Amino acid sequence: MRVVFLGPPGAGKGTQAKQEAERLRVLYIATGDELRKAISAGTPLGQKVRRYTTSGQLVPDGVIIDLVRELLTQPQGRDGVIFDGFPRTLPQAEALDALLRERGEALDAVLYFDVPAETVVERLSGRRVCRACGATYHIQYIPPKVAGKCDRCGGELYQRDDDRAETVRERLRVYAAQAAGLLDYYRAQDLLVPIQGGRSIEEVRGEVQAAMARLPAGRGDRGTVARQRLP
Repeated sequence: MRVVFLGPPGAGKGTQAKQEAERLRVLYIATGDELRKAISAGTPLGQKVRRYTTSGQLVPDGVIIDLVRELLTQPQGRDGVIFDGFPRTLPQAEALDALLRERGEALDAVLYFDVPAETVVERLSGRRVCRACGATYHIQYIPPKVAGKCDRCGGELYQRDDDRAETVRERLRVYAAQAAGLLDYYRAQDLLVPIQGGRSIEEVRGEVQAAMARLPAGRGDRGTVARQRLP
């Protein structure tokens, strides 16, 4: 199986994608995480990416696709792959399709996590991170035992700048503008599967697993899971 998990920041797609990849024992690819790893490790790719990020430029689609091409060579990729938050743009989606065609493969489904904007704002603006160990909390859903202090190490909890409510709303606006063409692209291929991501983690997990269970065994039937269309 080859499945894309898409959705706005804070939609919960990352949590679900990781859990599904572990449950199904397939390759998990989150390009943002992989780029950060490459930068930290100082690999040739990481050095190239750092030049773009330090100058305020976006990492070119070609670099992202080269990264994905390399990751797909991992042995675990033979059993399937779940892409977390990738592709982000229409050109990336077209490039991914071309890359998969080179391998004699194709996407089976694109799970889109549809979440009300204010739910995302509530989720992200309530997040707090420990300055010392990086542990993550939420003032409503996963509060620390002592307000403002990490349960693990006693470090100070803080709110990241990109988690502030006004910043989250701007991120959502940018995402919506980018995602419109992407969703139309996958909808036209009858691959788009809506997931109601505004519910509890357990409820969303059940819906995700049900959708994954309906994935066809062969490429020829790949559209059968995606009959529920988004408005």
